[in-house]
Amino acid sequence: MPPVELQRRLPISDTLADHVVQSRNTIVDILEGRDERMMLIIGPCSIHDEDAAIEYAGKLRELAEEVKDRIFVVMRVYFEKPRTTIGWKGLIYDPHLDGSSDIATGLYRAREVLLRVNELGLPVATEFLDPFVPQYQAGLVAWAGIGARTTESQTHRQMASGLSMPVGFKNGTDGDTQTAVDAVLAARNPHTFLGMDYDGNACVVQTLGNPAGHVVLRGGRVGPNYSAEHVERACQQLAAAGLTQSLLVDCSHGNSNKDHTRQAVALRDVLEQRANGDTRIKGCMLESHLFPGNQKLGAEPKDLAYGVSITDACVGWDETRELVHEAYEAQAGTRGATVVGGE
Repeated sequence: MPPVELQRRLPISDTLADHVVQSRNTIVDILEGRDERMMLIIGPCSIHDEDAAIEYAGKLRELAEEVKDRIFVVMRVYFEKPRTTIGWKGLIYDPHLDGSSDIATGLYRAREVLLRVNELGLPVATEFLDPFVPQYQAGLVAWAGIGARTTESQTHRQMASGLSMPVGFKNGTDGDTQTAVDAVLAARNPHTFLGMDYDGNACVVQTLGNPAGHVVLRGGRVGPNYSAEHVERACQQLAAAGLTQSLLVDCSHGNSNKDHTRQAVALRDVLEQRANGDTRIKGCMLESHLFPGNQKLGAEPKDLAYGVSITDACVGWDETRELVHEAYEAQAGTRGATVVGGE
């Protein structure tokens, strides 16, 4: 099915389109310091069960409303999972969880989820991995991530240069942040490359460049990189490249040493840095689901526990709620704080 056909079958209303654009503009305002709120990108490591995802979204929507004057909440809705070697690659690629690779159904079901989450009033964040997927889904996404394994990829930097939403580039798996800084610079420029148009035809894509690229610190093989020293070093690299000193911190992955119980440690460190006046950290990412931990995808998908991740381990809903309210209380002291290190 070409992108235009999927969009015809699952159209976005004018109201939802306005919601997406307004959410993108809010994120840009936060990144550029015009909106003093902290952004939190929260949600499952990956979506494998649409019912659980929508139940989670309903809870998150209520929580987002409670904290909206200090916290801007974006739901993490990830359908593509880059793998170091092999493994389940996400709902788009294997929606039946059985290795049948029914990508046509996966694209349809992913767009259905995006529509339903947006209809609840939540902005959506996702990671784009395959460069064709944005043609099917991008109109419903407020924030996009480029993962640690693909930040150095020219293909993904080119793709990001044509996306219409802010794009966060994670540092490499080795912890090197210069790779992400280089990616932000590359994506800001126009590019020309081979791609696919909305009718599904091969075409030459020409982009204008994406001015809303930014760095996401996610740790690496050598350990976490969310400390004040790491933030300062990354901001110096941004300044040396002539870029705005603003970034996000991913509290999972290398910053939690792949231990979901340590996401809170990273978040609290960031909250302390912001309370001390360093508002160059514009927000955090948390991997969270209805229930804590994770489970392996076995031969019988029907045996999976409801609301538990099948990829990275997540914090559960009760802890999520506590952490968001903790962040909310911490933001009371950051209003009007001087931005450290300049722009």
